[in-house]
Amino acid sequence: MIPTTIDWNECWKEQWQKNHETNKRKDTSSMWDEQDAARKFYRMSYEKNGERVNLTLAGLALTPESRVLDVGSGPGAITIPLARKVSHVTAVEPSEGMFTVLRENLEDEKITNADCLQKRWEDVDVAADLSGPYDVVFASFSLDVPDMKAAITKMCEASSQYVYIYWFAGETSWEIMAKDLWPRLHGSAYVASPKSDIIFNTLYQMGIYPHVEHFVYEHIYRFATEEEAVEYFKPRHLITTAEQETILRDYIMQSLEHDGDTVTVPGHSHRMKIWWDVNDFSLAE
Repeated sequence: MIPTTIDWNECWKEQWQKNHETNKRKDTSSMWDEQDAARKFYRMSYEKNGERVNLTLAGLALTPESRVLDVGSGPGAITIPLARKVSHVTAVEPSEGMFTVLRENLEDEKITNADCLQKRWEDVDVAADLSGPYDVVFASFSLDVPDMKAAITKMCEASSQYVYIYWFAGETSWEIMAKDLWPRLHGSAYVASPKSDIIFNTLYQMGIYPHVEHFVYEHIYRFATEEEAVEYFKPRHLITTAEQETILRDYIMQSLEHDGDTVTVPGHSHRMKIWWDVNDFSLAE
């Protein structure tokens, strides 16, 4: 039996803090402030790795009348196809670059039933900032927040029925890559982000007993050239010197595979879909 003295939300806070401080990470959104980086992410996630988008959409309880809140929407990889299936979508995205590209993509795709809010989820005022309530509130691998309990409470507040959180279970392939490289690049060990087990236990202590589904996602980083692959991974590993770039380049060259006229870096990760109906539970204090 798990001791009831464990405060699982404090576990999340501590691991999140170590992940950001030890790995010299700023606010996650800052990595995507550059519009070019946001556009590359959109092409990678929507145009070249569309399976994740399709899996997410298929796993949500949607109807043509649904009003949906996308927490941490990025450049719109899910928001855009989602808007074509439902009545209304609100997309919340904090990053300047991602938000700009999101609005561009919505305009290019002639999506008129979506509105956008540029704020961190922890700064959102549900009553003042959003046009809720929403039938479905979800965060697809975007809930990188310092306080998970507060984030969950706000998602419940915004929802009239379903809340979905997609997050990682176990070390991801990019975290394994970072663990290999971090000591050589930065002289310290890499600290992984908190995972789905803490989210589940936080929910349990809040009086929410969610559905949980595990799946393995095979994803492929696909690039036109080897140089493009190196440029893609440089900001993710905080590369600032020529020596660091050489270390990264040598590592990536060992992983690259050639597929016709493109080069790929394969990877996979264990993931969790966690969801519940807010009407089934009363939040514990």
